[in-house]
Amino acid sequence: MEIVRNFPVADPATLASQVQAASGQVVSKTLVQNDALSLTLFAFAAGEGLAPHSSRGDALLTVLEGAARVTVADQPHDVTAGETILMPANVLHSVQAESDFKMALLQVFPN
Repeated sequence: MEIVRNFPVADPATLASQVQAASGQVVSKTLVQNDALSLTLFAFAAGEGLAPHSSRGDALLTVLEGAARVTVADQPHDVTAGETILMPANVLHSVQAESDFKMALLQVFPN
């Protein structure tokens, strides 16, 4: 049973190399999606973003490259490569790329 997909098997690679920013777009690539969790990579062109929304699961956003403003419950946070921020379940959050920006988003869903 394949759980992780869209990633090289037994071939070292960086997560950031798996998605590329495209002008005027947010690009995503799902690596894992099931009832318990999802792992998705995103690449944002500078100035692009995700409007305020919430999720039924806790979400860990890890910045792979670039910088963004992540707003969680009306609190803005400037994040850069190497940083991770927790966005709790059922809390409004948004992402706005300050530069070309890549992130990994791990969501854990309740049973």
